[in-house]
Amino acid sequence: MADGPATGVERVLADAEARGLDVDIIERPAARSLEEAAALLGISPGDIVKSLVVKRSDDTYVFALVPGGRKISWPKLRALLGVNKLQLPDASLALAATGYERGTITPLGSTTAWPVVADESIAGRRVSMGAGEHGRSLFVDADALIRAFGATVADISDPE
Repeated sequence: MADGPATGVERVLADAEARGLDVDIIERPAARSLEEAAALLGISPGDIVKSLVVKRSDDTYVFALVPGGRKISWPKLRALLGVNKLQLPDASLALAATGYERGTITPLGSTTAWPVVADESIAGRRVSMGAGEHGRSLFVDADALIRAFGATVADISDPE
C-alpha cells in the first residue's frame, strides 16, 4: 500500500478481511437512477442496498441498510432504537462520521464503527452496496455481512 491515508476501497477490503467477510468490488459507470444502476450491475433494484448514516440527537450515528425501492421508516427506526429524534445528516457530517462521501458509504472501513441496523428484507441474498469510492460497487452475502457486524435485523423500511 502507498504511503498516506488508505483509499476508500483499501479501507473496505482491509475491514472485510479482518472480519472474515468475502467481498467482490467491481468498477462500474455512473448511473442516474436505481434502475440504471441495477441494469449496469445485472441485478434487480432491490439487490442494491443503500448504506444510510443516520444521526441521533446525541451526535452518535447508526448505519441503516435499506434495499433499493424502499426507504427508511422513521417511526419504525425510532421505535427500534428507543429514541424520539433521528435525521439524515448533511453531506459534510456524513463524511465526518464515516470517512466516505455520500453515494460511497458502507459500514466496511468506516472511520468510526457505528452500530448497523439492517432491514429484514435484505437477508438471504447477495447484495450490492457502496464500496468507499465513486465508480465502484461491492458485492457481499447479506447474511454474512449481518453476522460480521452483529447487525440488528428488523423491519425498518417502507416502499418508496
